Amino acid sequence: MKGKATSFDIAHLAGVSQSTVSRALRNSPLVKQETIDKVKRIARELNYTVDKNASSLRSQQSQTLALLLFEDPTSDDSNINPFFFSMLASITQACAHEGYDLLVSFQQLSNDFHADYEDSHKADGIILLGYGDDIEYKPKLEALQSQGTRFVRWGPQSQAGLSVSCDNRQGGAQATKHLIDKGHQRIAFVGDASNHYPEFFARYQGYVSALMAHDLPVEPALQHNAITTEEAGYEATKQLLNQGDSFTALFAASDLIAVGALKAIAEKGLKVPQDIAVVGFDDIPVASYTSPPLTTVRQNTKLAGEVLVKSLIAQIRGEEVESTTIATAIVERGSSG
Repeated sequence: MKGKATSFDIAHLAGVSQSTVSRALRNSPLVKQETIDKVKRIARELNYTVDKNASSLRSQQSQTLALLLFEDPTSDDSNINPFFFSMLASITQACAHEGYDLLVSFQQLSNDFHADYEDSHKADGIILLGYGDDIEYKPKLEALQSQGTRFVRWGPQSQAGLSVSCDNRQGGAQATKHLIDKGHQRIAFVGDASNHYPEFFARYQGYVSALMAHDLPVEPALQHNAITTEEAGYEATKQLLNQGDSFTALFAASDLIAVGALKAIAEKGLKVPQDIAVVGFDDIPVASYTSPPLTTVRQNTKLAGEVLVKSLIAQIRGEEVESTTIATAIVERGSSG
């Protein structure tokens, strides 16, 4: 062979594409191990070496996306909201389909956040899952946007940057209407209803709109704040049950809150759904295994993962892309009767 070997020479001899050669030489999990071994063997035989500077100048892209998870309080050591597990699987599959590697880590949101990823060519763009207090998070997103970082996040459209979210208000209305259709008129809401947690607030607004549409009163005493943990749902429901305001149904702003509510109701000697019907939100895997199985509002996490990846890649390519809202659906199980 005349001249210096190239990745195209390796691709020809290995019977694969040039992009597969590039990924194989980087030990990408998207490439089968036998293909990696074959490509590396041919590269050694051709005395091939990677010109990293030339490669960077050619593409200025890593063909890698960074998925950064917010560290949530959890009952185990994962610090990951279980709602995101199925979305993580969908994002991984979508990246593989688009020919991108995926770097998964926790959000650090430091001043050098941008340099840690895009400037160092570790990733061409960032997917953000979770955010904690929305008001505290806002300046960090604005800083990312001002730095020119290409990112997309799962969350409300009220914040800076490109977003993908479910229709939380629609879901809150669906859950409440479902309970009203079951004959309930005094329905409690457990979940933070403030601008600090806009997704929960939108679900609360949907709850309020459904009550008003059916000429039912909105009673402040039947709303108790809770973040999305089982413990918070348990404590908030205990307070509701102990304050003396009767209710026959409870809409929890997340399935984790609902799991805690089920425990508090059982400890009070009451039965679900005979005494109190319960509806959650998210349809996490444990929802079908509670006792009784939990009626909930499903967010389409498979579609969400695909849209997050495609939206980010479109942004990387310089294409026009808009924020997306995905519809919700009720999944009826035993907890609502």
